Amino acid sequence: MSNSLFRKKSVSQVLNDIKTGEDGHGSMAKVLSVKDLTSFGIAAIIGGGIFSTIGNASYDGGAAVSLLFVFIAFACAFTGLCYAQFASTIPVSGSAYTYTYVSFGELLAWIIGWALILEYAVSNMVIAIGWSGYFMEMLERFGIHFPEYLATDFISARDGFNEFQEVIKAGGVPNPRLVSQEEAFRTAPMIGGFKVLMNIPAALVTVFITVLAYIGIKESRTTGNALVLFKVIVILAVIIIGAFYVNPENWEPFAPNGMNGVLLGVSAVFFSFIGFDSVSTTAEECQNPQRDLPRSIIYSLIICTVLYVTIALVLNGMVSHKELKVDDPLAYVFKSVSQNAVGWQKSFLSSLSGIIAVSAVVAMTSALLAYQIGQPRIWMTMSRDGLLPKSFGKIHPKYKTPSFSTILTGVLVAIPSLFMNMKFVTDLTSVGTLFAFIIVCAGILYLDKQKTPSKFKVPYVNGKYTVGVLMVAALAWTYSQGGFVEHLTEKPLLIVLWLVWLGLAIASFLQRFSLLPVLGILTNLYLMTELGISNWIMFLIWLIIGLVIYFGYGYRKSNLIGK
Repeated sequence: MSNSLFRKKSVSQVLNDIKTGEDGHGSMAKVLSVKDLTSFGIAAIIGGGIFSTIGNASYDGGAAVSLLFVFIAFACAFTGLCYAQFASTIPVSGSAYTYTYVSFGELLAWIIGWALILEYAVSNMVIAIGWSGYFMEMLERFGIHFPEYLATDFISARDGFNEFQEVIKAGGVPNPRLVSQEEAFRTAPMIGGFKVLMNIPAALVTVFITVLAYIGIKESRTTGNALVLFKVIVILAVIIIGAFYVNPENWEPFAPNGMNGVLLGVSAVFFSFIGFDSVSTTAEECQNPQRDLPRSIIYSLIICTVLYVTIALVLNGMVSHKELKVDDPLAYVFKSVSQNAVGWQKSFLSSLSGIIAVSAVVAMTSALLAYQIGQPRIWMTMSRDGLLPKSFGKIHPKYKTPSFSTILTGVLVAIPSLFMNMKFVTDLTSVGTLFAFIIVCAGILYLDKQKTPSKFKVPYVNGKYTVGVLMVAALAWTYSQGGFVEHLTEKPLLIVLWLVWLGLAIASFLQRFSLLPVLGILTNLYLMTELGISNWIMFLIWLIIGLVIYFGYGYRKSNLIGK
């Protein structure tokens, strides 16, 4: 049984199945260029992160969160290069799932595919919730008051209500976020002894985007490109105009809660970069996937990193970090600054806040579209391999999209987004995604050992001595910061990092491993150790559910049975 759990598909087998259509599914329309793919990557990366979760990260880390963006950008850059090589070598829609199938076998491939389901679905929940916050702001600008309890989840409303009461008792003035949450909880109707609160706008926008993803990749491409262009213009406007209202005193202290406060934003900041991997899910709809997929992944990462770091500094310079725990930080900072402005500037900034809210409603829709396109294609590929029922892989004869999978994706995102809290769902996605990134980086080491040909390769830097030297330097730094026992007591998962690092140092010395994939493994593993125990528990529960489904269905139905 152990051999069958790790049965693999060869690169040539994967490519031949797609070329000959032996998987029994319909073909997809090849319409995407490098420009379209780069736009798709930007659409996926710049979504919930820059328009919503960046506020929560700044609340904990202050202006120093900009450095966290830089660090995680480097981690994603190592991983992005590995994705680029895989995408060039195996240009199919399975993303990390297919790459793992080729490198490490079926069981681990299923685990990664199952983790990607969580990543894509949860990412869209976060974006939908953030979209709802900006949508409410837009309605207010047009004089339309939508009931707060129909656009807020129970946990956020309850916590906001309690915090509102504490601020009032202390003689303070509640910020707009607390005011809206207090109203939502106070005015929510009671049914059966429970307050009824739900985020209807988040669910409705998910339904709309699902319909668009269903009717075709050409329509999605055209809409997505237009929305991304609009989104980038809005972000540049926020940076340029906001720079004139930066108060350097707001950057002091640079890290108000120390490094621990900065690292509290790991989930939120890492979530901001999730998306570059989704480019690879469109491989079968690319005109020249082996050339264009690597380029688009790298281009989108570079562009988004520059925008993230810049806007983090601007937001933290315009207002105190204590004000940024909101779902719509870009609109909020201009609204806040306008309260202290006079004359035409007050009117201008207030209007700009409304314009940003309207723009964000439009722009965040592109991120929703990117994930709603990516998730069904993962399921489609898993279905081709027999690990999911055939219905997941059926291509609509007219629209050339995975129809059943697209509809199911919409349902699984729309319903939870009605009731879930943004922080909860942000934390939920990180462990599985980082695990997938680690496996992809390790897979490159396997491809290099097999000397698998590829039109794009991760630049080779001999890690024979470097990996070990870096480990010694990291151990010395850890010792200087208080010793190993204290660090391991605070973060026991660090022992896993050190053991893996030791193994990679030995393997690199013996096998001359390429340094960049190894750095990708280590940086992603470090980020995993920074996540809370609740993240791990939720991921393990999700993993157990996935394994039950695999052994109940996929293991017995796999196309590789007997091979």
